[in-house]
Amino acid sequence: MEDEARVRDILLRRAIFAGLVCFFVLAGVVARVVWLQVTAHEHFTELAEKNRTRSEPIPPSRGLIYDRNGVLLADNTPSFQVELVPEQVKDMDATLALLTEILGLDEDELDRFRKALKNGRPFDSIPLKFNLSELDIARLAVERPRLPGVEVQARLTRIYPQAGLTAHAVGYVGRISEREMETIDREAYEGTSHIGKTGLERFYEDRLRGKVGSRKLEVDAHGRSLRILEETPATPGEDLHLSLDVRLQAAAEAALGDFLGAIVALDPRNGEVLAFVSRPTFDPNLFVNGIRSKDYRALMDNPDRPLFNRALSAAYPPGSTVKPMMGLAGLEYGLITPEYRMFAGPYYQLPNDDHHYRDWRKGGHGWVDLDHAIAQSCDVYFYDLAYRMGIDRLHDFALNFGLGRVTGVDLPSEVAGLVPSKDWKRATKKQAWYPGETLIAGIGQGFMLSTPLQLAQMTATLAQRGASYRPHLWRDAPPEALPVIKLSKASFWDAALGGMEHVVNADYGTAKRIKNAPYLIAGKSGTAQVFTVKQNETYNAKGLNKKLLDHAVFIAFAPVDAPRIAVAAFVEHGSSGSGVAAPMTRKVMDAWLLGETLDKNAVTLDAVTTGGRE
Repeated sequence: MEDEARVRDILLRRAIFAGLVCFFVLAGVVARVVWLQVTAHEHFTELAEKNRTRSEPIPPSRGLIYDRNGVLLADNTPSFQVELVPEQVKDMDATLALLTEILGLDEDELDRFRKALKNGRPFDSIPLKFNLSELDIARLAVERPRLPGVEVQARLTRIYPQAGLTAHAVGYVGRISEREMETIDREAYEGTSHIGKTGLERFYEDRLRGKVGSRKLEVDAHGRSLRILEETPATPGEDLHLSLDVRLQAAAEAALGDFLGAIVALDPRNGEVLAFVSRPTFDPNLFVNGIRSKDYRALMDNPDRPLFNRALSAAYPPGSTVKPMMGLAGLEYGLITPEYRMFAGPYYQLPNDDHHYRDWRKGGHGWVDLDHAIAQSCDVYFYDLAYRMGIDRLHDFALNFGLGRVTGVDLPSEVAGLVPSKDWKRATKKQAWYPGETLIAGIGQGFMLSTPLQLAQMTATLAQRGASYRPHLWRDAPPEALPVIKLSKASFWDAALGGMEHVVNADYGTAKRIKNAPYLIAGKSGTAQVFTVKQNETYNAKGLNKKLLDHAVFIAFAPVDAPRIAVAAFVEHGSSGSGVAAPMTRKVMDAWLLGETLDKNAVTLDAVTTGGRE
């Protein structure tokens, strides 16, 4: 009996234990089912949905850029490109090897892709090759089963129909770099591989870019799309209508011919940039989808620096083009009157100084007043005026005309130039200011530097008798008036501008060769020295290497009675402002005011006068 009781007790304990085990197992199963069906329902539904669907961004179409007459300067053209989604590619190295075999990828393309892969997210679609041919697309279609995560996508590619003609103004877009990837809002650039790099493309990036959309796709087990389930369209970027005129741009470029330099034309009534030329130029289309190494090296190794924006970022001595402004300063400070005359010999000397500050005219100018000093570009007259004015008053007055500070034009990478002062030299050179340096600054040489754009703005301010507007290329932007330069007497403007008018229209003017236009021009010639001629030497343009010739400068506005255009032409190693830069300016004005077009008959060094450099 005892044995039977013991057996029953053992069986009972075992039954209870088995029941408890079953209970806990069943409870665990029920708990797991509840957790899967209730608590984690959304999570696993999302995972299941991801296996069945895929979300992808819809890149917006970039805004177009037009000139003032509706001519396209930046367009979008449809093209096909191959893209890879890293998380869907099983073996990246093998996939790239196969794609290299199919598409003939080069090292530049592979290198750019690897950099983008390193900085991108696993679920981002990364472009590998752009502008696929029909043959490329056909080969990829054949190999598609072997290429999971590889898709051919139809995208819009940026093109610049005017190529180099507007490259320095419009700029270009390019692939987003590693550095840019660290700073941009990635959500705003989902599905987008390009960003504005230079020019207006960079300055107005936020306007041109647009807003990303999204698309939900149903996919098969290999991740290939089957159909669109949902779609939120992208918002296209804003189109830009510029103040630039392509016809005038072409006229200015043709006027420069084979010379290096820049021509900027403004509408003085509102600050609109009408022409913005820097030569040499380059083809921005090379940069859109990644410039090849050999093409980039060719541009970088070119001694003429085609990528350098001379109109905006090159600071040159303005030369004698500052003399009308200097005359106004002398009148306003009470140092001269319009009638004040002095004898201007071949050189000027400071008190107790043997150094000769020579005039550009070997024999001097004789007796001159302000009108003749401007029209004949008399250095000695302005040496004397600058000495009596002093560098600090010269500095303060020049700033009013936009020299020595950025204009604030709607372009990146503008440089400020320089109007020197005693404080500036003490701070930067750790040296005292010397009176002779004031003389040189008074004729726009020495430390003084300005950009062609600044000279154009100064000219526009002269044309409007002190009123001016911030230069701008986006035509829809409202004109921004700058502080008006107010002189104590309105007649001071008459005196200085009368001298500029006689530069062109008087027989004693340095630029009389461009007179007889059907409209009245006021201008000022100048040269910017490349090297200093020693005291006992004579400047001889014919005996110099071209790279040692002076730079040629000319500023002008027209018509004098109601100015509609202000132009600054800066010609590197052009030698003569009146002989080379002035005819270029006249051609630009003819193109704008008379509607004339230019051929490619450029001004050459043969046009340089042998009598002097102004």
